[in-house]
Amino acid sequence: MRDVRVYLGSDHAGFELKAHLVKHLTAAGHDVVDVGPAAYDAMDDYPPYCVETARRVLADEGSLGVVIGGSGNGEQIAANKVPGIRAALAYNLETAQLGRAHNDAQVVAVGGRMHTLEEGTAIVDTFLATPFSGDERHARRIRMLVDYERTGTPPALPA
Repeated sequence: MRDVRVYLGSDHAGFELKAHLVKHLTAAGHDVVDVGPAAYDAMDDYPPYCVETARRVLADEGSLGVVIGGSGNGEQIAANKVPGIRAALAYNLETAQLGRAHNDAQVVAVGGRMHTLEEGTAIVDTFLATPFSGDERHARRIRMLVDYERTGTPPALPA
């Protein structure tokens, strides 16, 4: 696994996994930035932490991000609201790997209530260790999405 700066954000449902990952990833040699929350709060909301995690990843080329909540769904949606971010919901090792290899995702969303600490850690480790494949078909699809985000003009439907 290559060493990388990793930004992590969660809500209360992902707090335990986030705290575990901060220690695990730091021990593995990554430069870890805990975006928050700093303390468990059963009434907190995920959007501020997930949007800020994605914003920091976007501003720090080469970094990656992890957003964690109960299911990971809302967290993925929040991170994807940041223009220029591709966040992938990973629910097993294969989806974590494909999110990086095929989609060049910069952020992974994980459901803290869906996995044990060990499973969640393995998903994040897999995401961080997987490079973008660079295959032209995947790069072409990403360019279509980047162009749509930039111009607001949807990709043309095939004739």
